Amino acid sequence: MTDIQQCMRDILAHESQAVAHIPVTDGYDRAVEMIVSHVWKNKGKLITSGMGKAGQIAMNIATTFASTGIPAVFLHPSEAQHGDLGVMQDNDIMLLLSNSGKTREIVELVGLARNLNPLLKIIVITGNPDSELARIADVTLATGNAPEVCPLGLTPTTSTTLMTVIGDVLVVGTMRTTGFTKEEYAKRHHGGYLGKKSRGEKEEQR
Repeated sequence: MTDIQQCMRDILAHESQAVAHIPVTDGYDRAVEMIVSHVWKNKGKLITSGMGKAGQIAMNIATTFASTGIPAVFLHPSEAQHGDLGVMQDNDIMLLLSNSGKTREIVELVGLARNLNPLLKIIVITGNPDSELARIADVTLATGNAPEVCPLGLTPTTSTTLMTVIGDVLVVGTMRTTGFTKEEYAKRHHGGYLGKKSRGEKEEQR
């Protein structure tokens, strides 16, 4: 076995264990209920945000929600301070990602957003459930804060995997609650292999 293969086995073991130890709480029920109530029923939208690697995961979560019947957009926290916060409307809710729970731009975003809408509901995904961000959230979903698989212990690796999984839980939980169908999926995803599959079309043989 090569060193790379052993490295892969170690990473798979580490990250699978980290995923298995994500705390399962009633926060997920409350988060899904909040998304369904504000977005599905009352025609708001989900606004996701995060900085750096967490921001990339937040963007992915937004696009996945959008393709499954929940209007969602990614808002860059820095650009929000330069006018992009204007995307926010009544009945919108926020999903914020920060592994440390202390990301300055995200904490500031909460203050700015609630100044615009004092009733704004906020869901937070974080590795630090005792952080400032967690304390000001309506729902906090903890990752379990497993160590990064990065040999330096610094590069967001395991933490972003956990955030992605939690995003998947929210998406799938929301789909099940709303009864989202393959037909509705096809209306939102016309192109490519998934578009054909959702419409029951066979892939062309080459």
